[in-house]
Amino acid sequence: MTPSDVDQTPTTRLRRGSIGMWDLVFFVVAAAAPLSVMSGVAPLAIQFGGIGAPAGYLVAGLVFVIFAVGFTAMSRQVPDAGAFYAYIGVGLNRRMGAGAAVVAVVSYNAIAIGFLPAVGVFAQATLADMLHVDVAWYWCAAVALVVVGFLGYNRISLSAKVLGVFLVLEVLVLLVLAVPVIVQGGAEGLSALSFEPSQLVGPGTGALFVLSFGAFLGFESTAIYSEEARDPVRTVRRATFAAVGFMAVFYALIVWSVLMAFGPERALAEAVADPTGMFFTAMSRWVGTPATDAMHVLIVVSALACTLAFHNASARYLFVLGRSGLLPSWLGRARAGKGGPANASLAQTVLTALVVAVLSAAGLKPYEQTFLWLNGIGIVGVIALQAVCSLAVVAYFRRRRGLVHPLQGLVAPTASGLALAAVVVLILRNFELLTQAGPLVNVLLLLPLPLAFAYGALRAGRR
Repeated sequence: MTPSDVDQTPTTRLRRGSIGMWDLVFFVVAAAAPLSVMSGVAPLAIQFGGIGAPAGYLVAGLVFVIFAVGFTAMSRQVPDAGAFYAYIGVGLNRRMGAGAAVVAVVSYNAIAIGFLPAVGVFAQATLADMLHVDVAWYWCAAVALVVVGFLGYNRISLSAKVLGVFLVLEVLVLLVLAVPVIVQGGAEGLSALSFEPSQLVGPGTGALFVLSFGAFLGFESTAIYSEEARDPVRTVRRATFAAVGFMAVFYALIVWSVLMAFGPERALAEAVADPTGMFFTAMSRWVGTPATDAMHVLIVVSALACTLAFHNASARYLFVLGRSGLLPSWLGRARAGKGGPANASLAQTVLTALVVAVLSAAGLKPYEQTFLWLNGIGIVGVIALQAVCSLAVVAYFRRRRGLVHPLQGLVAPTASGLALAAVVVLILRNFELLTQAGPLVNVLLLLPLPLAFAYGALRAGRR
């Protein structure tokens, strides 16, 4: 089933004109959780990529810009909240589209659910360090879920405003670190060696790309909001390129600044010795303790913003699948007078609570297992969907020659499809880096993705 098969009524249609271009940019960049990615993941990228780590983020950004050329061309032809589902459905066939839809639901949900215990862990540590208050992580996570559920249930414009504030704070605190380092010339002088292509040749390059490509996760969600965007044809395209371009430059700048803050050799040693504290140590040395305390607080904000962004994306996929009949129809009902996916958002909140509770009761650690494992599933699922979507773009415009320039309909999506397929292979070969688990656990973690695709394809075939 494709979007055109669905008879949309006011109760199955999202509110049009609810969000603008910058709202979409806030959703996308907040979903990427820049502060969490930089402080929590970038030191690992430095471990594997060495002083070439900043260039790894630029390469990832370049690939996603190329992907966005075909992706946004498709968004102009098929403005639908199903995004991957809609594009793959009309580009390839309805079975693959339906399979992709269920994979998207599993992937986005895995990330949205996985980040909630991370919020709890970060909040617990921050309260203990700054206020000397001992609160269990699950109580912090419960409060975060109430906030996310409330914002997700209400108009999308409210979430956009909240995410906008959160994102500005995240960016500012990282710039507060980067600017003094650059202005004062770093610990050993500034060097552009990080951006030489030769620095991307080494045994750790594959692992570096796993982390750098994962840092952009969620940028494709601009298209999910196309039904609710003002002037979606231009808004989605501009927001996508603005978000990807900003993240590529910003990530590279911040990682390079941290390398310069310690000096290249000392930075590598610091990334190995204390990866979780590397950014905080740099902040303390170059700015001071108050800024470090602010960074601790904003880590919680960053994780909360990411949870909210992926909650909204997941709710819209549940909504679209309910509307199309792949999931129960009550999920595809919009909130009267508001036009938001109310039922889907409530279902998403309940599902998150249940999954986190079950995994916690099973004894899984909130960060080292629940967060990392679920995010590993989501990263593989979303990037695999991006690769298949590139193929769908080529197929769609090949049947409609002359509709767009060959650069948009053939060259760019072919190049991005090949690059993203290679990234998926790299991620699978280095999956233990994401999960820190053994082969059997990794196979079991990845199994839901092909099962989800098979369910969607079979379900579409029966309808």
